[in-house]
Amino acid sequence: MATKVFAIHCHPDDIEFNMAGTMFLLKDAGCELHYMNISSGYLGSTEMPPEKTAEVRKKEAQNAAAFLGAAFHESVAHDLEIFYNAENIKKVAAVIRQVEPDILLLASPQDYMEDHMMACRIAVTAAFGRCIPFMETIPPTKATMKDVVLYHCMPHGLRDMLRNTIVPDFAVDITSVIEKKAEMLAFHESQKKWLDETQGFDSYLDSMKEICANMGKMTGEFQYAEGWRRHLHLGYSSREIDPLRDLLKDYIKDMRPE
Repeated sequence: MATKVFAIHCHPDDIEFNMAGTMFLLKDAGCELHYMNISSGYLGSTEMPPEKTAEVRKKEAQNAAAFLGAAFHESVAHDLEIFYNAENIKKVAAVIRQVEPDILLLASPQDYMEDHMMACRIAVTAAFGRCIPFMETIPPTKATMKDVVLYHCMPHGLRDMLRNTIVPDFAVDITSVIEKKAEMLAFHESQKKWLDETQGFDSYLDSMKEICANMGKMTGEFQYAEGWRRHLHLGYSSREIDPLRDLLKDYIKDMRPE
């Protein structure tokens, strides 16, 4: 049975910016891929009203997921409403129970934006609750006892909100799939204009490549890379395992001693 990999981040295009290179390599390794943005991204336009923006961004995300070959899962909240609360946790827990992933790829616990960090916290708690029989979910789902391993991607810009550099446990060489990653990101056409206008991006795709190139420079070996930190296994797997490293061992460089 194929290893199930479930990527959960915040907004449509966050998976593309931070995780897609690794996911393309996992696809080549025979994994079953799943894709979910917790937020609809409905505030991501200076021109379209929120409802229209959410509609456009959903279609862009669906097209991106299809290009990757990943199953698409619906968003459960809106921008700036990614609160660490029972409702959001129950909604995300329901999807995790339905997918029953072996690997969860999640947002960084530290990032420049609260929505990103809340998306991380929600998914971590939802994953913890996957095996608690009397934890209610929305919609109701049956608990699963399947082990899962959580990995956190790097924050945007590779730094936390106080400008401190984040060092990953290991880096994945994505040089061979960087153009596929760029092609996947390009499906989010509505976001190029939004980020140019509101956050001073000179080039949407070039900004993504620059982040990956900087991660590559951090390794001293790779041209383009994505970094990952593995979550403590307690509460998620019965023993300490590292399936992402096992699957992509030929692409990995350790970045700090265990």
